Amino acid sequence: MSSSVTPSVLLNTGVKMPLLGLGTYKLLAPEEVYQAVDAALAAGYRAFDSAAVYRNEADLGRSLKELLPKHGLTREDVFITSKLGPKDQGERAMEGALHSLSQLDLGYIDLYLIHWPGTQGLLVSDQRNPGNRAQSWASLEELHAQGKLRAIGVSNYTAAHMRELMQSCKIPPALLQVEFHPQLCQRDLRSVCEEYGVCFQAYSSLGKGELVTDPVVMEVANNCGRTPAQVLLRWAVQQGIPVLPKSSNPDRIKDNARIFDFTLSDIDMDRLSALDCGHKYCWDPSEVA
Repeated sequence: MSSSVTPSVLLNTGVKMPLLGLGTYKLLAPEEVYQAVDAALAAGYRAFDSAAVYRNEADLGRSLKELLPKHGLTREDVFITSKLGPKDQGERAMEGALHSLSQLDLGYIDLYLIHWPGTQGLLVSDQRNPGNRAQSWASLEELHAQGKLRAIGVSNYTAAHMRELMQSCKIPPALLQVEFHPQLCQRDLRSVCEEYGVCFQAYSSLGKGELVTDPVVMEVANNCGRTPAQVLLRWAVQQGIPVLPKSSNPDRIKDNARIFDFTLSDIDMDRLSALDCGHKYCWDPSEVA
């Protein structure tokens, strides 16, 4: 799968973003990052997702610089996402974003997100959170205007957080990244994103690995001769929703990329969507003021 045929989604900035990216959460050792990036590039991945709190931005940047030439690629062939840490929410946002730029050392970041609507050290109910979010967004808008952050967005925002941002921002968010899988279909959030022209992106597509053993997922996978992970990822991308499967295993990284050469039937799509019960495997931002 070459970069020219990697399926993509068009962001509201006019830039295309690959539907498939490699999540790098928990890839901590430099050699682990290098091996995962090498396997991903070989398998056709052209997007990589990091964050300040993952503590691997520098390793990701170094790995890409070394490996892109090996795979006949340039910086422009890959799409890099990173995120502002909750400790830098508010007045330290500019410093935090510039630190991410420096750590990655790739010239610019394709997409930079506010990672969490709250602020580290403050209670979720603290009424300073909205002001800190607004201050962070203003810093990201400034860096976007300078071309250092090609697109800006948010992660883990609720519908209320999104509406608040849309009322005050000068530059609308390009993307919202949240937990999304058959048990958490996020219909309200998706409709808000649709209303505002914001790309909706999934993380934790496999429900922290729990969903690959769900009986319905396993049965669908068995019927179409695919792995449960491939079925879960396909369920999302077939709806036009970008995914970020994470793995350090080269074989699994390769397997997770094989989601564009088959289609789930309408019946199977409906069966998977019927698993929706609002279950979150990750953190819940709904209490953040």
